[in-house]
Amino acid sequence: MAAEIAAAMPAEIVVAAVLKGSFMFAADLVRALNRVGVATTVDFMRVSSYGESIRSSGDVRIRFDLEVALAGRAVLIVDDILDTGRTLAFVRELLGDRGATLVKTCCLLDKPSRRETAIVADFIGFTCPNLFVVGYGLDFGDRYRELPYVGVLEG
Repeated sequence: MAAEIAAAMPAEIVVAAVLKGSFMFAADLVRALNRVGVATTVDFMRVSSYGESIRSSGDVRIRFDLEVALAGRAVLIVDDILDTGRTLAFVRELLGDRGATLVKTCCLLDKPSRRETAIVADFIGFTCPNLFVVGYGLDFGDRYRELPYVGVLEG
């Protein structure tokens, strides 16, 4: 995936990691981007629409915002999962409005069966069936993020 991103973006980018779920994936991705010659400035934002539920409320809120200036820069949004699409669409529009010259999106997982917004991520790790997944940063009520794999939450 890092090679794909390197081919499609400038050699210097801002990585805007969406917390909390993307933190493990973003860390591995920026190291991989470095290995293929992409210089990154990393910043974080926390955006929420789930709370402690397994269903999105549909109300996207910024809980913690980026600090880096985006005007005139290329930005790669890194998120854990593209589900309904509301969060990623919201963040992409917001960062574009802040003057980024290019905004691309990257998600570890894509769950197209749940899409409610017409959005497609530019870079996707894996397509995910309509199951609630946890691990590798993804959570349920702030639990299971530490798992070194992605698993299905049952029951």
